[in-house]
Amino acid sequence: MNFKSLLVVTATFSTLFVMNGQTKSSFVVPNENLITENIAPIPKDLSNDVKKYSEFRSATLADINPVTNEIIINTRFGSTSQLHRVLNGMGARTQITFFDEPISATSYEPTKGEYLVYAKDIGGNEFSQLFKLDLKTQQSTLLTDGGRSQNGGINWRKDGKGFYYSSTKRNGGDRDVYFMDPNNPKAEKLILQVKGGGWGIQDISADNKQLVLGEYVSINESYLWLLDIATGKLTEITDRKVKGVSQSDATFSNVPNEIWFVTDKDNEFERLATMNLKKKKTTYHTTAIPWNVENYDLSEDQKSIVFTSNEAGLNKMYLMNTATKSYTDVKGLPVGLVSNPRFTKDNKSIFFNQSTAQTASDIYQLEISSGMVARWTESELGEMQPSEMSVPKFIEWKSFDDLAVSGFYYPASPKFKGKRPVIILIHGGPEGQSMASFLGGNNFYTSEMGVSLIYPNVRGSSGFGKTYLAKDNGFLREDSVKDIGALLEWIAKQPELDKDKIMIMGGSYGGYMTLATAFHYADKIKCSVDIVGISNFNTFLKNTEEYRRDLRRAEYGDERDPKMAAFFDKMAPLNNTDKIKKPMFIIQGTNDPRVPVTEAMQMRDKLKAQGNTVWYLEAKDEGHGFKKKANIDYQRLAVIRFMQEYLVK
Repeated sequence: MNFKSLLVVTATFSTLFVMNGQTKSSFVVPNENLITENIAPIPKDLSNDVKKYSEFRSATLADINPVTNEIIINTRFGSTSQLHRVLNGMGARTQITFFDEPISATSYEPTKGEYLVYAKDIGGNEFSQLFKLDLKTQQSTLLTDGGRSQNGGINWRKDGKGFYYSSTKRNGGDRDVYFMDPNNPKAEKLILQVKGGGWGIQDISADNKQLVLGEYVSINESYLWLLDIATGKLTEITDRKVKGVSQSDATFSNVPNEIWFVTDKDNEFERLATMNLKKKKTTYHTTAIPWNVENYDLSEDQKSIVFTSNEAGLNKMYLMNTATKSYTDVKGLPVGLVSNPRFTKDNKSIFFNQSTAQTASDIYQLEISSGMVARWTESELGEMQPSEMSVPKFIEWKSFDDLAVSGFYYPASPKFKGKRPVIILIHGGPEGQSMASFLGGNNFYTSEMGVSLIYPNVRGSSGFGKTYLAKDNGFLREDSVKDIGALLEWIAKQPELDKDKIMIMGGSYGGYMTLATAFHYADKIKCSVDIVGISNFNTFLKNTEEYRRDLRRAEYGDERDPKMAAFFDKMAPLNNTDKIKKPMFIIQGTNDPRVPVTEAMQMRDKLKAQGNTVWYLEAKDEGHGFKKKANIDYQRLAVIRFMQEYLVK
């Protein structure tokens, strides 16, 4: 090698280690599970600044001990969310699982509470396997096949001698019903074969002889069935010929031949109802609440029901007397979100999750006799202070067809003057809903970057009635994109917002909306961030997991229909990349079973081939969104770096 060549090599070597006067050690290095392309160097100083906003925790109720009323919660102290035991209010959190993968559904054995059954997948692939956790020895035992099957929906016999659950193990697509004694898992029995991936167990009768099953077709259509366990006879509860009605969450009543359930039949919103199974007569009990009834739980003595309503993105909790059907709302709860209310087995209290715009999710206990609410967990917010957090405002605008569309607006900190940049964050689903929730790490955008956030609920979102819910189905798909176009016009009229500095960001279906907005409204945005988004519905439906395919066709349309396939091709962001002019950041999990990694890769490759600015981040140990803290932290830093370059610079 001559001297001139040596100089070139030395200069190249130096540029790898010195950027803007800083050494390589001054920058954040992605971990070994992350694939990165074209992401600008991230200074460690930025990581230090963001740390204040990334160390918060939350806690959710997993289950209640049937004997002692101690609880199992799900919270994160390491990389992933794990199970912890809490013996009393504000008591110590004792961790009882220690896995690299997060734990999902958890259920106590219902008589003595000596062990748990929980679900866990690998790398976000959503092929959840069931495990038994002995609470004395802390040993976990695999109960299911450990392969590419989905297992869940546990429903215990009343005597604790085993449980019924659903699994796709037979063929990967149909969700059959099985029975298992977790002390003898090899003797499990196939109870019922079904057709479709939307079946699930909803309740078991007091005599352990019958199951109520739910058949989910789409967010607008679901049915209830009664299974005689001994004979295998399956009988319709609701009429399978009546389309476009949601009927779900069934529970056996203490009245013979009666069930409780939730339905939107003959109504815009979902109501709590009872049905006489012999006469097929339905009686509605919450018609006076003009919003969806969501979570509910029936007490062990079946004298009371607790339920929540979703009122334009905020929750209320109610208690009902099952004999008189009268109900009152629970007083004294902060304005915010309430979920998963559960009675203790002694019928004396209710545990539930609660959060506000300024507090992460924690667990509380309502003492029924006194009405007193006691806090059981207090999750750390890191260094964030409630006074620094943005509080959401409900906003509304008119779309192209005069439809009223709403969302939540989180203003930038008032310490920033002048017109503020905006991020529009679009939820997934498409039947999801943005609620007045805790921003968590996104408080960095409002508090430290002076960026305002808007979370829209475009048509097709849940919570606003079944007519609104169906307004984006099939060939109406792009009408929801026009709702974002109308929001862009609304932003332009707000004196405190900068219409020339708008970023679109969304995940899953929200990722599709991000990609679609990027080409439909290329001249009105500055950049976009697509997270696990659909780039072409034809390829998405071809490659998504089999157990989901028909469920998604019911919402999006059937790609086997030539007219629908042609429509999908016409509207596909992948086929309209020539109209995308602004920088894009694509984020994806390698193991995503819902929106396969190929959706991200084909979009990335086509944009790169055209010479577009495109950043790319892929996690080899994640699925449909990142769940491991190291990956979440890097994603947040990379998005902030992207914003620095293309939104606020």
